[in-house]
Amino acid sequence: MNEERIYKVLLGPHISEKSSIAAESNQVCFKVAPDATKPEIKKAVEKLFKVNVEGVQTVNIKGKTKFTKNGLGKRKDIRKAYVRLAEGQDIDFMDVE
Repeated sequence: MNEERIYKVLLGPHISEKSSIAAESNQVCFKVAPDATKPEIKKAVEKLFKVNVEGVQTVNIKGKTKFTKNGLGKRKDIRKAYVRLAEGQDIDFMDVE
């Protein structure tokens, strides 16, 4: 995987109540590109944060349909990845270069 693709796979951390509960079991949640595969996500996290990844689970979230002044509108679909880190490892988002 080339360097450009690494920065396009991971879009950012996903902070929510569910992701903070998952953090207790050594998992971190990321927003990822819609075309990202599990091996790409694993390589990107390992290379950017210098941690060992045990597994990756992905979730596709469909955007809600909402009423707007112009009729029906739709929010964006997002894809999330729950990354399980090796025991004793952690990602500190404030310490990233």
